[in-house]
Parts: sequence; C-alpha cells; structure tokens
Amino acid sequence: MFTYDTFLLTLLGVGLALLATVMLLQQRRTPQSAAAWILAIILLPWVAIPLFFALGFRKQNDRHPTIRFSTPPGDGPADPALGPAEAFRAYGVPAATHGNAIELHRDARHARRAMREMVESARHELDITFYLIHDDAVGRDFVDLLTARVKDGVQVRLIIDRLGGFWCPRAALARFEAAGGALRWHQPFLNWPLKGHMNLRNHRKMIIADRARAWTGGRNVGCEYMGFPAHMRHEKGNPELWRDLSFTLQGPSVEVLWDLFRADWGVAEGETEPLPELHVEARPGKATVQVIPSGPDTHLDPLHDVLVQMIHAATRRVWIATPYYLPTEPLNAALCTAARRGVDVRVMVPARSNQRIADFARGAYLRALDEAGGRVLQLPRQMNHAKMGVIDDAAWAGSANFDVRSMLLNFEVAVFVYDAPSVALLADWFAAETALCREGVRRPGLGRRLAEGVFRLGAPML
Repeated sequence: MFTYDTFLLTLLGVGLALLATVMLLQQRRTPQSAAAWILAIILLPWVAIPLFFALGFRKQNDRHPTIRFSTPPGDGPADPALGPAEAFRAYGVPAATHGNAIELHRDARHARRAMREMVESARHELDITFYLIHDDAVGRDFVDLLTARVKDGVQVRLIIDRLGGFWCPRAALARFEAAGGALRWHQPFLNWPLKGHMNLRNHRKMIIADRARAWTGGRNVGCEYMGFPAHMRHEKGNPELWRDLSFTLQGPSVEVLWDLFRADWGVAEGETEPLPELHVEARPGKATVQVIPSGPDTHLDPLHDVLVQMIHAATRRVWIATPYYLPTEPLNAALCTAARRGVDVRVMVPARSNQRIADFARGAYLRALDEAGGRVLQLPRQMNHAKMGVIDDAAWAGSANFDVRSMLLNFEVAVFVYDAPSVALLADWFAAETALCREGVRRPGLGRRLAEGVFRLGAPML
C-alpha cells in the first residue's frame, strides 16, 4: 500500500539521486567513472547514493588549496632536452633542479638504517608524513626515536593519515606529544563539514631533516616494510617481508618536498600558518630531479596526464613496478598502444597482493597488455610494494601506485630523475627484480572472468 511515509522516502531518494548526479557531472572525471556512477545510482540507488557521498568526491579547492611552492613553476629558463619536465611545468609543478644526490635503499634493513640516520642527523627540525605507522616493533621504535629527538631539542612535526593511523602505536604517540612533539592527523575518517573527505587519503611517505635531506619512497613504517626483529622471526616462523623501494634525497629538490609537507600540515590542522624559515644546504650531487605532487592540492592531474603523454611518446621502453595495477582507461590504452608499436613494455606486479579485490579487478587489464605484446612480470610468494617506472631516458619512484586511486584521488608524491646515472640506478633495480619474477598471465575460467568483470566495473567508482 502506498503510504505517506513511502511517498516521503521516494521523494527523498529522487532528490538525493538528482543531487548526486548534478554534483557528479560538475566534477572532472573520466567518462567511464561518470557513467559507472550514474548507472549505479539508477540501478541501486539506496546503495550507490550513500557510497557516492562517502567516496565519490575528488578535488575540492575550498578544502584543499593548490600548493604554493617556494620556487614558482615559471621561474628559470625552459630546457627542451627535458621534455617531461617541461610538460610538468605546464601543470604548475616547479622545474627540475640540478645538483641533487640520490641513494636507493638496497633492502629493508638498509631502508631502516637510512631512516634512523636521517632522524638522528637532524640538528634543527624534522618534518614527517606517513600514511601509516604500524603498532609493532618497528613502528614503536620509530616513534620512540622521534620522542628522543624532541627531548634533544629538535622540533619534530609528524603527520599521519587518519585512516592509516587506525593501526598506529597510540601509547608511543602519546609519549611523543607529552614530550613536546607536534602530531596532526590528515583527513577525517568520516565526512565532517570543512574538515576534508574520507575518500581522499594522504598516501605520501617522507622524512625531511633540516629541509635539506629527505627519506622518501613507497615504504610505510612497520615490520613488513623494514624487517622483523629476530624474536618475531622465530615466533612466527619466518614471516614474509615485503619487497619495496625507498631512497634518500639531498639537494635543492628537497625544498619542493618541504613545500608538500607545509601544505599537508595546513590541511591536517585546517589552517595554513607559516612555518619558520631555515637555511637550506648547497648542491651535494649531480642528479637532475623533479618532485611531482599529485592529489586534491594540485591543479588538474599532472602525474597521470604527463605519464599518458610520456607513454605515447616512448620509443624504447616503458617499465613499471606497482603493487596494484588498476590503470585508468587512458593509461591502459597508452600502454597497449606502445606495446603494439614495438616498445618494450613491462609491468611488474606481485602474483598475489595483500588486496584481493584489486587482484580480481586487475586481471582483464593484465591480459589486455599481454595480448598487445607487453610483458607481465609476476613476483611469486612475496608482496612487491614498490612504485616506480622507467620510460626511455626518464625514471621515477615514490608513493603513487599505478592505479586510479593514486593517479586521481590520493595525496601522492613521485620523484622523477632525468640524468643518465640516476635513471640507470632505477633501471638496474627493475632489471634485478625481473630475474625473480615469472612472466605471463594465466587464462582464467568463466567464473573468474565474470568476477573480474564485476570488480572492474567498480574500479572507476572506487
């Protein structure tokens, strides 16, 4: 029987559906994403509409102002030899800088040792952002080290993403704050007005010492990223250690990383008060480096758009390592087209990641690349969490996965290098990892293909 309550619920549903559709059409989205959301709102309104208001937002400049860089993007002469770098400048990213030094961390132990050295070497201040710090031996030790530096008189500012921080060492963080350390949480878990949005996570990972040296890359702070203590290896029977990639950076490019931290600090607090000035050290090396931010605080989508351009322009190689392979349709088309043109296209993924939904959704993309002539490399029996790539004479590494979320939603950072020694450093890392992988993709049965299709339909929305 049609009742007054039924009428009100129907009216409410229609109103919310119209509101969601209007908001959706005003956002900068791929046609696939917009169509997927509209179809879901029509077919499953009571499921899709709440999901949209929880997950459907992208850039919101009133809550996330565009990053203000210390060095304006237009400063300095154009360098035609650095094509990608100039393309990034067109998106408002500062120019590549010379005179940097970069050191890759060979393994988890090296990464942890470099992290400790970075923290212990700071004389004035430490500015730190992480998606998560685990409540385990490594995470607690890291926070305790920060607390010790606060007691030494070093100014320590720490940002943790609110969602990733759900698993953080709260007792250690309480001691850190009690000692005088500054802690801010980035983005609420729920959608509070004027406080951010739960779907826009801060996925950046960086430690900046005295605004002159930085530790960054794909690693979070935890045992699986940096090694299990001996007693845990004994108790758990050799638990899996993830393969990952991080590095130490020195030189003028660190200033751009600090600009990102300054922007994140303002977003986390809801205000953008100025941080004190500090002298930055001179140029310690010969690497040509460009720091590329991506996320709600950037104009358009520089990382995604320039990668599409670089892949289409590639003539020799496109090598990509990522834990989760869910490319946007433009990236997917660019890779398949490059493979058909005869470019050496390789994508390295874990045979089984820690995200089973992502594994289901990636299947069709990997098979399409394989059929186009690309090489799919799968690391067996171990999680590969590294995020990097090499395209002809440029390379990058950082926090961004090769998926929709990192390219279009999250706060991310990628460090591009353009000088031959630095590019060779990352290319050699990729080649060494290739030796551990098996090549090719398995042909799934009908049930698996149907499941992959369902998850792939949801990829543009999630």
